[in-house]
Parts: sequence; C-alpha cells; structure tokens
Amino acid sequence: MSFKTVGTLTRTLWARGNKTPPLARSPRVNRLCTTCRISGGKKQGRDRTKEESCGSDSDRPTGDAPSPSDPPHRCTAGDKKRAKEPLGAPGVCGVRRRSFTSTAAPMDQISYLWTRYNDMKRLVHDLIPPGACNLLNSSTIYANNEVNLAEVDIYGFDYDYTLAQYSSALNTMIYNKAREFLIEHFKYPEGIRKYDYLSNFAVRGLHYDIQKGLLMKIDAFHYIEPGTVYRGLSPVPDEEVLQLFGGTYHVPLQQDSGFYGKGPKVKQFMDIFSIPEMTLLAVANDFFITNDIEYDPVHLFKDISEAVGMVHLKGYMYKWIMEDLDKFILRGDETDAVLHRLASSGKKLFLITNSPFSFVDRGMTHMVGKNWRDFFDVVIVQADKPHFFTDCIKPFRRLDGNGDLRWEKIKSLDKGQIYKQGNLFDFLRLTGWRGSKVLYFGDHLYSDLADLMLRHGWRTAAIVPELEQETKVVSTDRYGMNLTWMQALTGLMERLQTHRDPVSKQVFLEWQKEREELRVMTKNLFNPQFGSIFRTCHNPTYFSRRLCRFSDIYMTSLSCLLNYDLSYTFYPRRTPLQHEAPLWMDQLCTGCMKTPFLEEMSHIR
Repeated sequence: MSFKTVGTLTRTLWARGNKTPPLARSPRVNRLCTTCRISGGKKQGRDRTKEESCGSDSDRPTGDAPSPSDPPHRCTAGDKKRAKEPLGAPGVCGVRRRSFTSTAAPMDQISYLWTRYNDMKRLVHDLIPPGACNLLNSSTIYANNEVNLAEVDIYGFDYDYTLAQYSSALNTMIYNKAREFLIEHFKYPEGIRKYDYLSNFAVRGLHYDIQKGLLMKIDAFHYIEPGTVYRGLSPVPDEEVLQLFGGTYHVPLQQDSGFYGKGPKVKQFMDIFSIPEMTLLAVANDFFITNDIEYDPVHLFKDISEAVGMVHLKGYMYKWIMEDLDKFILRGDETDAVLHRLASSGKKLFLITNSPFSFVDRGMTHMVGKNWRDFFDVVIVQADKPHFFTDCIKPFRRLDGNGDLRWEKIKSLDKGQIYKQGNLFDFLRLTGWRGSKVLYFGDHLYSDLADLMLRHGWRTAAIVPELEQETKVVSTDRYGMNLTWMQALTGLMERLQTHRDPVSKQVFLEWQKEREELRVMTKNLFNPQFGSIFRTCHNPTYFSRRLCRFSDIYMTSLSCLLNYDLSYTFYPRRTPLQHEAPLWMDQLCTGCMKTPFLEEMSHIR
C-alpha cells in the first residue's frame, strides 16, 4: 500500500470522526461523502434511497434542525467548497452543531444509521486495494528504542533459540518425554498417554492460574481477554470466568506474575520451551475433567513443571539435538554469516548461555565449524541465568580442553578459553564492557534481557521466531480488510452512540454483533484458541508490554542483522498517542519498505 493511499484513508476517517475536514480529499472520497440518502420506505430503508442534501447536513443527526443563522444551501455538481471557518479555529468546520441525544425515533432513523454504515463501508473497500500490505517483511528488525549500530562495539548472545534456532519437532519430543515422566515417575493415569502433542494449541506468553487450573491470555492492563480462557482443552464461558474472578476480568497485581513471570498464584509462560509444558497441562486437566476424576490443580501444576524440568536436567533434549543436528537446528548457515560479518568488522563477541559446553560445542561446530571459538572473545556456559545477572556470589571457573573444571582463581577472561558459572559483576569488572556500547541478543525477555536493560544499561535485542508467521497473517488481504473495517465500524459506533432511542439501540446491537464477529475472525487467523501473541481484542498483550519494556529492538532471527549495515540506526515508529492526530504517514504500515536488503542476505538465501 502506498503511503499516499493509506494517508487518504486515515485523513478521511479522522476527519469524519472529529467532524473536521481533511487536509486533502480525493474526488472518490468526495463522491462518497457529499450526499445523504433518505429512505423512500420503512422496510427497504437500506435500498430505496434518494439524494436530498449535501454532506454537511448528513452528519447532523435526524431531527437536529439547522441553525437559523446558517444560510440555505443546495448541493450542485460543482459545489466542492468547504464551509467558512471561524477565525482562530483552523480546520474546524463552520457548520454549527450541538450536543444531541435523541429521545424518540424519527421515521427515517434506521435509514440514517444504515446510510452512514454503508457510506463508511464503501469508503473502506474503495481505499484499501488488494495486496495493500504485501510488502510487510518478516526479516525486518523492529525498534522499541533508537539504536545506532555505529555506537555498538560489543555483541553478546544467548545460545538456545538465539544462535541456534530449533525446529518444531523439538517441542513434540519434549512433550512426549515429559508425559512419560508424568505417568511412570509420578504415577499419573495411563489414560493421559492417549493425548498426542497439539502443535497449534498454545502460544507463548500465556498465563496459568495455578489454583484454578486455567490457561488464559492477559493484556497489558492485567485484564483477561474474553474467549481465551481454557480449562483443559475446553474454553470456559465468559460468564463463568467473571464468577471465578469475582465479577471482573482483572487479575490483581499481587496475584499476577512477578518480575520473572512467577507470581504466587499465576505464572506466565514466557519462553519457547514452555509451549510443550502448557500443552501437557491442558491435556492432563482435560483427562481428569472428562473422566470425572477428582484432583488438585496445584499438585498437577507442580508435577508437570518437574516432569518438564527433568527432560532438561537429565539431558534428554541435549541428546536428541546432538544425535540429529540437521533435523533440529535451523538457519545454521545464517548464524555463521552473522558471526563472520561481525568479527570481520572488528566487533568483540561473547556468549553467555545456560547450556553445557559439550552441547554448545557440537551445535556451534555444526553451524560455524571447528574453529567457532575463534569468533568469541569470551565464552561462558552453564551461567545460571537470570541469577548470573543479579547475584554476585558464584565465581568464574575455567574448563580445560576435556570440559573438566580447573581450580585456579580467574583473574581475567581470555579469548579461546571456556568459563562456567560466574556473575555479571565480575564479568563487567574483568572486561570493562559497559553501557550502550554492548548489545545482547536473547529469546527470553526476563532471564536474558530484563536485568541487562534496567540495571546495567546494555542495549538488548529480543529474538521472536513467531514474528515470521504473524507477519504473514498481517500481510493477507483478508486480515487487512477485516481489521480496517472493524476499526472503521468502531469509530462509527463511537460517533453515533448519542442516538439512544429503541430503534437506534437495535441497530447498534447488530453493529456490535458484527464487530464481535470481526474480532473473532481476526483472532482465529493467528491461533483459534488464543489469537496473536502480541494483541488482545484492542490492547497489546502482557507479552507485548514486556517486549517493549525489555528490548530495544526485536526480530524473527539473528539472520535479520544481515539486512543492515553496521552503521545503521534503528528508529522507533512514532505511533500516535490517543490524544494525538495521525499526521505522520510513515506509521501506517510499519515494516513495509523498511529493510535495506544487502547482498549478504541474497548470498545465503
């Protein structure tokens, strides 16, 4: 979509919403909005219409007589002039209007409301051409804060889901093994084994009420999104949700997730590894409910958390990946290209990961080669994040060539060596790497990025693999049209809500029903149960709020760096606040035409 086309739509909708003429209007817009149609009959009010007067009167609710001081006005084919504007009020139409609340339905009230509805719908369809957002690119890097790469000298990385991207097959393996532990180790019923992994059930960032056994999506204001609460595999009716939470959708702060997503009663599942855990929680709850077996949801939560933890602690995940690197590791050649490019440009690189050295060594050798350690100035494994960033107790220990611990005191962090544990305070003291010249990449907003940004002033970059699928959905014509019409219909309802007679209320009920259907349609395009990980009905999700708070920039994968030179500045989009007018047109399609594709990317892909 060109900014010119989108700008016309935005200015037109804004002008209609505020009864203010737009800065510029196309002839097509004038044709749509300069006539008001009045029904020729009660039952066919939407179809039998005739032109009566110009658009300045169509905005006046039926029954609101023109002011005696207004000169008579007749619409002609060449009449395109605006009404005179009073001095001192540029952009404000001179037609006098007053606050109006109808108390009785005029004969043509239904016709008036549906005419406004149809005019708005034609406007949306005429000004949103097919393929309007097909330039949206999943390889774009998005900015929450301004970042100049020319000022970044040191690049740091997590390993899992950052340097190494994993295929969805890994989630299935984790789920199956955790389910096995739950049955064989914790003695849960064999019937749970019949539930296979549901790859499209849960999404990242959901909350789980431990005591109620409910999986749900919460927005940035701590409100549950209606229609996204699940007990087991079944949705919980909105009426029951209100009863369970004391007549409100709000989750109090003292019950909600703590700083690292672990509240006393509600836990947020923030990392990608948690998706199999959420699915296992859902199917286990479903088994007990459908078989009418009494159980304690708190015990179930703790047992499943421990079962999933055993998959990691016992090394099963590491074993599966090392046995079939080609099956599980994605984008390895792109990781290799990123490291080569940064190192050849004189940047310092370091790695801080919770994974063990043998596992990291196999994966990095597969992606980069045997000499992968030559790229990094510091390599730290089994760091125990997030405690690595907050505690100053554990000292660094060096590993020898066989991976065994050495006993000497660490006085420096040397290139080519492998270090275990440690803490950030010693890391800063030994390296001197501080402030905004450091940019750290990680997938977990809490344990990778939060402390580095809030306490130490590092630049942070979030890896969000879900962006690839989400941008594909947002780029479809169906999504773009549904979303635009839903917003236009919402604005229409906001402007005409002063019509409160019984006839108007019935029309509004129809509009409200259509608006709800549009909400469900746009949600289901992402995920039928929970929708987008970034948005609820009209607010950002709790996940989005944390993403904006703890990351300066975010992207689908590390390979997105190959689209930009190393002196590029990322500028956050200045999206209008609620009290601001959308005067800057580059906001309307964030991500479109923003990526300066470099030759490096084409060589790899």
